[in-house]
Amino acid sequence: MACLNALAMARDNETGNHILRTQHYVKTIALRLKEMGNYKIELSDEMIKLLFKAAPLHDIGKVGIPDSILHKPGRLNDEEWQVMKTHATIGRAILASAELETQGGSGVITVAIQIAGDHHEKWDGSGYPGGLKGEEISLPARIMALADVYDALMSKRVYKTGWSHEDVTSEIVSQSGAHFDPLVVDAFMMERSGFLAIHSKYKDD
Repeated sequence: MACLNALAMARDNETGNHILRTQHYVKTIALRLKEMGNYKIELSDEMIKLLFKAAPLHDIGKVGIPDSILHKPGRLNDEEWQVMKTHATIGRAILASAELETQGGSGVITVAIQIAGDHHEKWDGSGYPGGLKGEEISLPARIMALADVYDALMSKRVYKTGWSHEDVTSEIVSQSGAHFDPLVVDAFMMERSGFLAIHSKYKDD
């Protein structure tokens, strides 16, 4: 696991803090969902621990993306974007190989496969790589989807300024039932001040 985490962090085109923030966002949502009485069976204490450990591997597939695309100082064109999107499939394949090597012995890797492969799927079926819809998308991936988008919108990039917390919150609410599982959005809304605190605690230099 340590080697996989180091690999994910070394090739991440965001920052190490992005990995830390999304890890804590995921745990925050999972705990709130459980407290709300949603997905109580799926979100056992053990599963929440696995989610927290697996979250840093969500973009490990970026190891297979060329530097010219991964580190491009600006927006990707359509062709480059199609290549970038393959990181979800690559990530699932890398982690599936790791799972075989451990003979299926790591629950963390099993959860990480779901997150890496499916966190760009959308509740309405318009995401990638599989066009999965609703509960066809694993719960860990549905939680990661919101965490990842929140952090991406909040963060400054070469080609964009970071959004305000209020604007990001409005965008996420507007995508309830479209991009995001409505129950995950409900949990986020109850924890939105906690999200802002996490973003501030682990802010980029």
